[in-house]
Amino acid sequence: MREKCTMFNLLLAIVVSASIDSTTLMLGDQTDLHLQVTHEASEQVQMPVFGEQLQDGIEIVDKTIVDTLKLSDGRVQLNQYLTLTSFKDSLFSIEPIAVVSGEDTFRTEALALNIVQPFEVDTTLAITDIKDIEKAPIWWWGFIRSVLLGLLLIALVGGGIWLWQWYEKKRKNTEEPIDPELLRPADEVALEKLDAIKEAKIWKDGKVKEYQTDLTDVVREYIGRRFEVHSTEKTSDETLREMKDILVKGEGLEPNVDGKALFAKLSKMLQLADLVKFAKWHTTPDENEQALTTAYEFVQETRIVEELKVDSLEKSES
Repeated sequence: MREKCTMFNLLLAIVVSASIDSTTLMLGDQTDLHLQVTHEASEQVQMPVFGEQLQDGIEIVDKTIVDTLKLSDGRVQLNQYLTLTSFKDSLFSIEPIAVVSGEDTFRTEALALNIVQPFEVDTTLAITDIKDIEKAPIWWWGFIRSVLLGLLLIALVGGGIWLWQWYEKKRKNTEEPIDPELLRPADEVALEKLDAIKEAKIWKDGKVKEYQTDLTDVVREYIGRRFEVHSTEKTSDETLREMKDILVKGEGLEPNVDGKALFAKLSKMLQLADLVKFAKWHTTPDENEQALTTAYEFVQETRIVEELKVDSLEKSES
């Protein structure tokens, strides 16, 4: 059953209404009261402020904020909902709710709310103490299930760790072995390759381009390992641009090494090789020999002295 009451003020065109969803409730049940105010947009309306109780015996469980809605005719509608309950077996008359506009007060009509006791209380029985707290029986299946779930979780975690370790071990075993040349000192490898080029002397057979290419490849590989300048992936100009800062500043070189002079020789060697490879330049025997000499000097003067000391010590001990 739904009850709705409305009051009109024709002069100010203010309409105040209140409705309740259910007029009969069981003890402790809840129902909603809807308060609605409609007025002209030019009017200022002050909605009522509700506390924890609507009135004695009727409690407000929850309340919404006032919702403002603009109607199509230009008027404004204010809506608010109150959730009510009661724990008192009684027929209540909800008093009119007041809304203020300026100096005028507008009230809804009274509403009825009947609270019904769902069971009868035998008042003839004596008052007894509250029963002692009873221990709940042990739920063995719930306990066993928790243990099984814990064991399953441990097994999954352990299996995941084992699979990861197996994968890492397999991956390491399938990795390509390290090139033994990379474990040897860079200058030792370079000098051996230069000795092989010197022994072959393929430029005497007219293979000048191959000779210059082999020579510069050895120097570029050495530069990459010694100075971490990836010369094999760079042009001669790019290589010289990075090596200039290193050699001129003498970074990592022995104090007696003339970095500027060494850089000039390196530049001449690389530029000569580019002329032979790309411009079909015909070199003289002296230029070929000088290029090999420059390569030897560059490696020998920039080698890491500490490595030589360690190698000599190990050889003497063996």
